[in-house]
Amino acid sequence: MDFVELKANLREEKGKELNKKLRNAGMVPGVVYRKGEETLSLKIDSKSLSKVLRTEAGENVIIKLFVEGDKKKKERIVVIKEIQKDPVKDVLVHLDLNEISLTETLKVKVPIISKGEAAGVKQEGGVLQHVMWEVEVECLPTNIPDKIEVDITNLKIGETLSIKDILLPEGVKILGDPESIVFSVEHVKTVEEAVAAPVEGESLEPELIREKKEKEEAEEEEKQEAPKQEKKEEKK
Repeated sequence: MDFVELKANLREEKGKELNKKLRNAGMVPGVVYRKGEETLSLKIDSKSLSKVLRTEAGENVIIKLFVEGDKKKKERIVVIKEIQKDPVKDVLVHLDLNEISLTETLKVKVPIISKGEAAGVKQEGGVLQHVMWEVEVECLPTNIPDKIEVDITNLKIGETLSIKDILLPEGVKILGDPESIVFSVEHVKTVEEAVAAPVEGESLEPELIREKKEKEEAEEEEKQEAPKQEKKEEKK
């Protein structure tokens, strides 16, 4: 995996109002964590940061960080710990980074994609079920895969591919239950039945219940109207 360079400045400003001013000026506040060291507060140009996040590696990108005014280190190798976004405006509001060592393994989540077309789909008319969309792997930072491709061409109806069946790049280990299913091919009818099956506790006949309720309400209204009608007839 290649490194992506990013420049930042030390941030003296702290607090919600000051961070808001930074964002209005096109900067994103952030911090760098390093075990046993003091947290480093940063401000980063939002456009530069967006470019870093648009690489194929996504949030698993390895960043060579240059901090203006950092007297301790000329550069730091960091990975993204957490990204905070404004849920309404969909803009970056804060960034947490972890400084790492290239000689120590780390755990990251990597997407899983299918490769080819399953025989059970192409020849037997089945439906491919993509059960697991990402897995957590452990490896050296330089060995982090952008994605894990799984060849599904030989998968027939009724067959599955599990974590234990995935061929991994050298130095990469998948964490989790080896028996966990990643892909399967099912009969169309089986899939339709699974979709149509009601959730436990959910009514099988919601329309009938509504009709029953409406009928009960109508009967109650009739009971309330009956005495009024009788008084009208007595007056006549």
